[in-house]
Amino acid sequence: MQNLTILGSTGSIGVNTLDVVRRHPQSYRLVALCAHRQVDLLFAQCVEFQPRHAVLGDAGLAADLRARLLAAGCPTEVAWGPEALLRMAELPEVDAVMAAIVGAAGLPPTMAAAIAGKKILLANKEALVMAGSVFMRAVRQNGATLLPIDSEHNAIFQSLPADYSGAIEDSGVLGLYLTASGGPFRTTALADLESVSPEQACAHPNWVMGRKISVDSATMMNKGLEIIEAHWLFNVPADRIEVVIHPQSIVHSLVQYADGSVIAELGNPDMRTPIAHALAYPRRIAAGVEPLDLFAVASLHFERPDLQRFPCLALAYRALDEGGCAPTTLNAANEVAVQAFLDGRIGFTAIARVIADAMDQLPASRALASLDEVLVADRLAREAAEDYITTRACR
Repeated sequence: MQNLTILGSTGSIGVNTLDVVRRHPQSYRLVALCAHRQVDLLFAQCVEFQPRHAVLGDAGLAADLRARLLAAGCPTEVAWGPEALLRMAELPEVDAVMAAIVGAAGLPPTMAAAIAGKKILLANKEALVMAGSVFMRAVRQNGATLLPIDSEHNAIFQSLPADYSGAIEDSGVLGLYLTASGGPFRTTALADLESVSPEQACAHPNWVMGRKISVDSATMMNKGLEIIEAHWLFNVPADRIEVVIHPQSIVHSLVQYADGSVIAELGNPDMRTPIAHALAYPRRIAAGVEPLDLFAVASLHFERPDLQRFPCLALAYRALDEGGCAPTTLNAANEVAVQAFLDGRIGFTAIARVIADAMDQLPASRALASLDEVLVADRLAREAAEDYITTRACR
């Protein structure tokens, strides 16, 4: 029996994780479910799974949930706020932590799980993008286990040698290919991108995701963040990580070897596959995903990304090349810009301009040595991005 904390249980990753757990009640026990504001869904999850703890981001919502659970006869204890998230990640009885809180808010509890030596199922890109060296040092020093949940990184993990140690030359690895769907605007005329709406940007052709990550897919910033994430996860330099657009989202990523072979992981686009893989690793369990029908797929298409169409991808390569606080700045400015776009404050193509300006204003400087330094860099980048949005014409 594996005891789990889910950070972000009401998001798409959290909901899919619970669907896999639901299929294997003899193998997994929910200790803590953590959400931000979706109290109705968290209430339903608590009634079904009976976790020992539940956490919300707001005191008022927590009080509401506490009263509703009491009336329903559910014994789950309710807490709220960032400190409660940290406690849920550190609980001694917890074996594994699903880190699925989107954005910078997920970094502190994910770091707490690493320091506590937990098995971390990493769906939060920002932990590695914002704090790659700090986070990976915490994983190594505290004996934590790190398993990637992003479909692309999970595919690479499965396609690398079983004894891969992070030395690509010794493993015969030439490089990594991260596949990308290209999002909803892969073939949209460039002139039309200025006027796209948040609803259009969130209408992903293959995946059902939250609004922020859907916009990141539309700009391909999600792939830029994944390049940085792959660098830290697999110790591979940026010039050995290539993005390839694959609209069908059947090939989830690939590893190229020195002998000329390329090993890939294929499957229907369903996040329950990498979730089940990480939950049960090194075993395999049913995830509720339909097997891939190669005859129905029939053909696969690949193309190089157009950096004029997707400038955020070039900005991510720049951030990784500059190092220091540049990836932190990239991530923070992107979060601010995407929210401004969703709120109707800036246009779609302004997202990249906001990020580029923040990176220009805040030189990379030295490497960040602690979580506190990471959070300071994050704050400065958010301030720079907000200043650009409020003082410059972004439409």
